[in-house]
Amino acid sequence: DECQWKGPFYFIQGADPQFGLMKAWTHGDTNNGDDEWGEEIKLAEQAVQAINKLNPKPKFFVLCGDLVHGMPGTRWRKNQEQDLKTVLENTDQDIPLVFVSGNHDVGNTPTRETIDDYCKNWGDDYFSFWVGGVFFLVLNSQLYFDSSKCPELKQAQDVWLDEQLALAGKQKCKHIIVFQHIPLFLKKPDEDHDYFNLDKSVRQEIMEKFHKAGIKAVFSGHYHRNAGGSYKGLEMVVSSAIGCQLGEDTHGLRVVLVTEEKVVHKYYSLNDLSSQGLEKELLNVLAQQK
Repeated sequence: DECQWKGPFYFIQGADPQFGLMKAWTHGDTNNGDDEWGEEIKLAEQAVQAINKLNPKPKFFVLCGDLVHGMPGTRWRKNQEQDLKTVLENTDQDIPLVFVSGNHDVGNTPTRETIDDYCKNWGDDYFSFWVGGVFFLVLNSQLYFDSSKCPELKQAQDVWLDEQLALAGKQKCKHIIVFQHIPLFLKKPDEDHDYFNLDKSVRQEIMEKFHKAGIKAVFSGHYHRNAGGSYKGLEMVVSSAIGCQLGEDTHGLRVVLVTEEKVVHKYYSLNDLSSQGLEKELLNVLAQQK
């Protein structure tokens, strides 16, 4: 039923609630300074409350990785995960939650064990789903960043992705949209590689694959700032964090509107989304729903 187009809809994208980073960042100790996360709890609660008030409801709420700051095996990780789950349990039950794995969720160099642990806690590290005629793919971008300790898992995701794209090609979906934690690039497709984007050769291969498959947009986090650009009609959307900001942006969420022709989006501060809700133009488009 969800393979059929039924008219415009929207979803909410958030990224990097990252419980524990704000104190760690302030204290200049990002390895061990994450023993407090009261600020992040408040921001995540504000995000959930803002989403719950929206009318009509979003089709889903996707969190694009770095759910908590504690790396696999570190001291505060379990408590951070439990506190985030407690906040997210208050999300309206009619708004499904979609989780994307980030480097802090599976480790900078993931292993089978760290990925298994993530899957037990949050669900599969890669999967696909349909909403209203649109095909969505969730990827584990850490396998593109450094799969040296689990090359077989990267290969499995690659094979699966090719199968999914072939399937999408046959199904005549309206759009294909990808979620991953690490952006392909931040501003330009040929920018140099650093911590916040994917290696140039890996990136080129993925961009070309996505372009050929007709993927409309890739949504990610990781950068803790808003950014983005495009490659041959493929839009790369980088959203700032619900939690710790590393630039000039505000704590916020992205509202993504899907129409028959296009995918449009806007980043809202948590305060604005809480107090004002959706804009009139967006509500008018959603009112056209069949």
